[in-house]
Formats: sequence, C-alpha cells, structure tokens
Amino acid sequence: MDALIIQRMEEGSAEKAGRMLKAGAVGVLPCDTIYGLSGMVGEASAGRLYEIKRRPQSKSFITLMTLSQLEESSLQVPTELLRIWPAPLTAILRDGRSGETVAVRVPDDDYIQRVMAISGPIYSTSVNFSGEKSLLSFEDILPVFSSLVDFIVADPSIHGGTASTLIDATVRPFKVLRQGAYVI
Repeated sequence: MDALIIQRMEEGSAEKAGRMLKAGAVGVLPCDTIYGLSGMVGEASAGRLYEIKRRPQSKSFITLMTLSQLEESSLQVPTELLRIWPAPLTAILRDGRSGETVAVRVPDDDYIQRVMAISGPIYSTSVNFSGEKSLLSFEDILPVFSSLVDFIVADPSIHGGTASTLIDATVRPFKVLRQGAYVI
C-alpha cells in the first residue's frame, strides 16, 4: 500500500495529519529543520518507527511538543530553554517522575504546532534507514518510504535543511552533543 500524500499548502492538511497520528498512523512531516519520520508518543508508534528505520531500540527518538504540552509534562525544564523555545534546539531533559532522560524539541514551525495541537506530542527522527544519510526532499523520500508509512506531507519548498542542535540540559553548563541549526 502506498502512503497517502497530503499537500502541506492545502487547507486543513495539518489537522488531517494530526488526526492520522492520533489514530496511530506513522508518517513523514516537514518541520523547522528537516523532514521527520513521526508517530504519536507511545509503544505502538515507537515499535513501527524502529522497524521502518531498521534502528536498534537502544537509540531513542526525539519527542516534539508544544510549549503548553511541555509545561504540562513532568519533565524538568531549565528556565533558559523556555526563553529559547520554540527553536531548532533539542535538549535532553530529565523526567521528574521516572528519572529517565528524554530528548525534547519545541519546533519553530506553525504547521507542526497545529499538527501537535491535535495529535499530542510526537516522536520524530530523520527520514532514513539507520546509519544512512538523511533524505531531505519529498522527491527523495517518496520512492523509498511511500510503501512503509501511512502518509507523507509534501512541501515542495523544502529541499534540504540542517538537523537541530542537540544539548544535554541535565548538566551544567549544558553540553553540546551535536551542533546543528541552532547556534550555541
């Protein structure tokens, strides 16, 4: 089965993608950095994402959230990050309840914010097979992933991009783990 193609510029497309994610679908979404392979936060979506990416389960995914979703979570968020987000900055945060760490980003993109307002927080990972180069355009993604995901949001204006900067915000000073789109 081929993925449903959703045109980003069509009215209601963010809401359609959000409803599909909320219903358990896995899809490809353009974001403020690069395209992401995404599914709603939870074991079922995580299992599909690991399978699609051929990724070892020892490597976790980034969780994308809105600011309000982040503030309602049990994650320990340094106030400096609340002044920076939304931005192409991913931070490893500690969960105040479980003590586990989670990589979180609040994307600076109105479209993905509208998607998450419906779906809730989502996992996101680069669109590629584990260990391979990220696919950065709809034209490159479509032939490789259309039979593996439920939907792909097409945005013809995206032809590349830079991944988010990744920091460990569980330590002081914050430690830069990957320099990316956000300049530290």
